[in-house]
Amino acid sequence: MKVELRDIYKYFGSIRANDGVTFSVEPGTIHGLLGENGAGKSTLMKVLSGFLSHDRGEILLDGRPVRFHSPAESVALGVGMLHQDPLDFPALRVIDNFLLGSPEGWWLDRHGNRGRLIELASQFDFKLEPDAMVSDLSIGERQQLEIIRLLELGVSVLILDEPTTAISAQQKEKLFETLHQLTREGKTVIFVSHKLEEVKSLCNKVTVMAHGKVTGEAIMPCQTEELVQMMFGRTLTVGRRCAVALGKPLLQLENITVRDWRLEVKDLSLEVRSGEVIGLAGLEGSGQHLVLKVCAGLVSPSAGHIRIANQEMTGRPYRDFIEAGVAYMPAGRLEEGLIAGMTLTEHAALVDEHPSFFVDWMMAVRTATQRIEAYNIKGQPDTLVEELSGGNQQRALLALLPSEPKLLLMEHPTRGLDIESAEYIWRLLLDRAQQGTAILFISSDLDELLDRSDRILVFFSGKMHILETCEANLLQLGESIGGRGFE
Repeated sequence: MKVELRDIYKYFGSIRANDGVTFSVEPGTIHGLLGENGAGKSTLMKVLSGFLSHDRGEILLDGRPVRFHSPAESVALGVGMLHQDPLDFPALRVIDNFLLGSPEGWWLDRHGNRGRLIELASQFDFKLEPDAMVSDLSIGERQQLEIIRLLELGVSVLILDEPTTAISAQQKEKLFETLHQLTREGKTVIFVSHKLEEVKSLCNKVTVMAHGKVTGEAIMPCQTEELVQMMFGRTLTVGRRCAVALGKPLLQLENITVRDWRLEVKDLSLEVRSGEVIGLAGLEGSGQHLVLKVCAGLVSPSAGHIRIANQEMTGRPYRDFIEAGVAYMPAGRLEEGLIAGMTLTEHAALVDEHPSFFVDWMMAVRTATQRIEAYNIKGQPDTLVEELSGGNQQRALLALLPSEPKLLLMEHPTRGLDIESAEYIWRLLLDRAQQGTAILFISSDLDELLDRSDRILVFFSGKMHILETCEANLLQLGESIGGRGFE
């Protein structure tokens, strides 16, 4: 199916999120859509998928003008979108979410559709248990569920908004193979991403946006520098991790055992020193998220000891970890980190301590304004967090962290950020490390792990071993994540 967007405008008050956007996608191709955070690309795709209505302009499918008033209407005409943060129902089971939007009517054949779910999931090498609760899935697994749901509904135009930000390298490789197979079958794929190398390796053509407008197009292959120039109007340089003199032991895990419904991490011991940056790597569900939550006090181990700055913390509540100087940033932006329906000012008021029972709203506005400026958030103090782009929600999460934590724990800190924003955020984070903050972060980006970490903890099926980044390379890290060395 050919997709054409002609002179699309979308306003949010005085802000022009889309400012006369025109571009087309040929059937049977993978079309990349690049742009920095807040460039308007996700808004444009929400217009195309019926999630938002455009204010001016025209959408054509195979030359026929259409206007969607809901996502259901767009899916019925063959256009479906995988959002950066999956739009699912965590309180329901996997099979129930898979059947959302099903044309079967009121009576759903759950038993009959279980086999179809498993069949589709296996094509992508996704491991989805039909009776599992969606609330127990990782971000990556929830994205996988939404992909197969849209394919089951029969979409012929599949929009993927940053689909690889929370899945493993192996899952990404399988996903790319599947997307190529879908285009050979005549389906059209629009791939929204800030990862230039992914777009270069996957897409047939790329459209670049900045400030709500199209700034250029390129047929692949294309030089990275050319794409960067269209995105930012200049070339960029990426810094490297500078050596930091490590201080005293800050985090000590001694013979920790922790388990959830999927696996057990057993007899894990680790010492982290102040100023140290440690990356956590592994396939989804390998144990790294469990360990990070143990360090944050969100999950209690069944055995072992946790010490923060030589203070015994085993079995103590999350509030005590916060008071001990531990800060935690989750992967789920609106599920765990931010509160939909609240403004940036209200979030600033929530995280800051107040000398009295009453909130000083003037101070909260000033604090929100300072953090918006410091983290380059494209929003205002009175902006609702759900109105921010995914990348700006990520910046908001980072801006709400304490200014001087002893231990900073983060899941995918630069997920969804363009290269300029990611570099800026890491400069801020490494400045904290220079001041003595110890940082542990989970990432699925192997280059980020190698470039930013002093050590990398690689997890596989609940087991862990340590790679020294000065001695490791991309191939070794990838093989280790895949299980090599865990025999």
